[in-house]
Amino acid sequence: MIWVVGLGAGPPESVPAVALTALGGAARVLAPELSPEMLAALAPVVPEPLGDPRTAPEGVTIAAPDAEAHRIAALLPDARTLPGREALRARAIGAEVAALAEVGLRLRRECPWDRVQTAETIVPHTIEEAFEVADAVAAGGEGLADELGDLLFQSVFLAQLLEEEGGADLGAVARGQAAKLISRHPHVYGDVVAESAAGVVDVWERRKREERADQGMFHELPAGLPSLAFATKVQKRAAAVGFDFPDVAAALAKLDEEAAELRDEPGARELGDVLFAAVGAARAVGADPELALRASAQRFRERVERAAALAAADGHDFTALTPDTQLRWYQEAK
Repeated sequence: MIWVVGLGAGPPESVPAVALTALGGAARVLAPELSPEMLAALAPVVPEPLGDPRTAPEGVTIAAPDAEAHRIAALLPDARTLPGREALRARAIGAEVAALAEVGLRLRRECPWDRVQTAETIVPHTIEEAFEVADAVAAGGEGLADELGDLLFQSVFLAQLLEEEGGADLGAVARGQAAKLISRHPHVYGDVVAESAAGVVDVWERRKREERADQGMFHELPAGLPSLAFATKVQKRAAAVGFDFPDVAAALAKLDEEAAELRDEPGARELGDVLFAAVGAARAVGADPELALRASAQRFRERVERAAALAAADGHDFTALTPDTQLRWYQEAK
């Protein structure tokens, strides 16, 4: 059996006593490169160089700061960990996020650009990063980790600004969010029953209504939301009190009805009704309209680019072709 022992967040003074006890009783300790201060904290234990964890022999104890210990444990699914795997994961995440918060704090103090930012100047970047996350999801997850990192730093930086103004720090923000999620998931943290995704949404919306009883049915509807997201939230608020389509067929029938009205009376108002009905249809089939539309737009872009490439391979300039001819190449690209 191999043991993987977490040494805390990284500073020598953060090494848990239980880790020192475990290392003191180990027959052989391996570790990645550690700072002299960390080695001094582990004395009289003298770890051997770790190398590739996957080649570590049975019976050894591997010691590393929490984040690295978590990564090592992921390579050794049969190893035992101290603390347990879930606790080690939580400590590793905490250490990594704390390190990111330290980066944000230093940038705020030492970078001329970061020093002059305010919440108002940062939020446009936050919105941009959120859309880039959506793009990565629509692309099948390619680059998602990187985009999530960008969005995470936006939250970290905004929390730093809030703390500077005397408000909550990042820890308080995370604690408040955890408490809110626990409160809105009584089917997980309590005795409420919700056996389906739809049931979970009902519980969630009911709890939100209870918490905001004085704010009316359409609470939390930021005017700055993109139109699809705004329409989706409006419909979800109405659905929370039972005003919703009973099934997919009813949602599609409403979409057909609005499309017919648009044909009879072309204009912005009727077009808006069609788009709103399309959001209802998306919800009925279990799709997010924002992601669905982005995916369709991306497919369209790829097909047009493919059609242009096919035309060029046949000796034609796609941009100079008639619309009918372009459409024929587009159909071939599909």
